[in-house]
Amino acid sequence: MIDLPSLKRETRYGMPAADQILFNRHYVVGYSYYFRQAKWALEIVDANKEDITTVARMNNFRSDYRIPKMFRADKQDYRGSGHDRGHLVASADLRDSEIQNSETFLLSNMSPQKPQFNRGIWKSLEREVRRLNSHSSVLETYVISGPIFNFGQTVSTIGMNDDNNVTLPVPHEYFKSILVETSSGRLKMWSFIFPNESTDNLIDDFQVKTSIVEKKAGILLWERLIGPEIENEKNKINAIW
Repeated sequence: MIDLPSLKRETRYGMPAADQILFNRHYVVGYSYYFRQAKWALEIVDANKEDITTVARMNNFRSDYRIPKMFRADKQDYRGSGHDRGHLVASADLRDSEIQNSETFLLSNMSPQKPQFNRGIWKSLEREVRRLNSHSSVLETYVISGPIFNFGQTVSTIGMNDDNNVTLPVPHEYFKSILVETSSGRLKMWSFIFPNESTDNLIDDFQVKTSIVEKKAGILLWERLIGPEIENEKNKINAIW
């Protein structure tokens, strides 16, 4: 069976380019062969909002064998690295069924994150997005997340694949862009860029124009939305909470 992007709910408002597109049951990943990790991951947060089922976190981290071996990250790449296997699509966003939650533990959905970042402000933003999605006025919440590499800075690496001597680059920053469709048909978006490190700052301190994320990450966000209102939304900074 061939997956057509236009038939995936997650891609309704656009899907950036990537070396390999990985269609999962409940989210989509754009994978980068060069960086051996996702370029972006796109989801609808809790796509079945009326389903009150909540399964336990699966924790079954595993390689994604759809990716060619020479470009694929494996568990040993993270072992002893001092970095977390950081989710791009949060495990807690998809907990209506075991298979739904299990998909989020594919390593194609992981990126090397500093523990203080992954368990700190990144986790806090994931929680706030779920809180936003729970509002009765919100129909659907689309989220795209991914790494950012600043090439004016040294890129550190972790891991070593014995077969092809390839390491896994550690991103300098991460982005998250949130697009909300309300029950009245309005669209709102918010975007953030965080350094991959511990911080005591507030989430709001890292909010940026969506167009800045596009430039730094090298991708187009929500490109199926066109018109002056959308361009204004991409360049506007509002309080999300």
